[in-house]
Amino acid sequence: MGSTKYISSMGELCRQDNTLCFKKNGKNVYIPIENTKEIYCLNEISINSKLLDFLSQNHVIVHFFNYYGGYSGTFYPKDQYMSGKLLVKQVEKFQNDRLTIAKAIVRGIGINIYEVLYHYYKHNKKEVKVMIDWIKDEFYINVDRAENIKSLMSAEGELWARFYTNFKYFLPEDFIMNKRVKRPPDNPINAMISFGNTLLYTKTISAIYRTHLDQRISYLHEPSEGRFSLSLDLSEVFKPVIVYRTIFDLVNNRKIQVAKHFEKKVNYCVLNEDGRKIFIEAFENRLESVFQHPTLKRKISYRTAIKLDCYKLIKYILEDKEFVPFSLKGGF
Repeated sequence: MGSTKYISSMGELCRQDNTLCFKKNGKNVYIPIENTKEIYCLNEISINSKLLDFLSQNHVIVHFFNYYGGYSGTFYPKDQYMSGKLLVKQVEKFQNDRLTIAKAIVRGIGINIYEVLYHYYKHNKKEVKVMIDWIKDEFYINVDRAENIKSLMSAEGELWARFYTNFKYFLPEDFIMNKRVKRPPDNPINAMISFGNTLLYTKTISAIYRTHLDQRISYLHEPSEGRFSLSLDLSEVFKPVIVYRTIFDLVNNRKIQVAKHFEKKVNYCVLNEDGRKIFIEAFENRLESVFQHPTLKRKISYRTAIKLDCYKLIKYILEDKEFVPFSLKGGF
């Protein structure tokens, strides 16, 4: 998985000479620092300040998850890139042109959900046509008519709710969801959505870190304390493409099964360790899969597409070049 390292066992992560060392059960696993850009700690990991200083020097981001796959937080090294000019402009766009950027994001979500559903329509799941037509005939109009962020987010909420009701047309019965439940997820499909969305959110954090953008200033989501809200913005259009396509493929190809890959208690359901490993591998493969970029005239990965959306936003902030987020329809 190249620049991303996943640690799923309990143990200690430390610096040893000029490399990383993960210690568990008396055994040492060495992780070269040179090509490591982000580390996912998916279990209880012991660390110390010597390690954090080493990670900061090498600009390595670490994402922490609890035992149940819930996101705990991110170790974020001091900003590698800082631009006072961009920061000022980013704030100005929030004050004067927030709705334009937010509408572009929500419209992008609709385009990508449309394309995902159209795939199933072409494969004889004709029931999804009702929602496909609704997106085309009503949703885009609702986005254009939105006069403020609240009404725009209401349109977005309706889009996702309608999307969930279509799962029953192309997923097996034991993966059908009645409604989206986040904290904690209460069934297998909600468990995978929560885990996948969090992986995508943290991937976007890592992408933004390597640009001059400020993570705290967002446009669709309210800027707030305690979270990187711009990552929430920029990850949204990729959810149908990366998270949901990963889930649908895993479920429909029976690589993830309710009986084998989930831990269910009275009020929550999460992927077990084997389930997380299968999901992560499929998720990373999806990120690394490539498509022909119509403007660049070359093949790029979805991981690169996330980074390109960061640069497109910078172009809009600094040069007023129209911000059009990634779209399956346009292939970029």
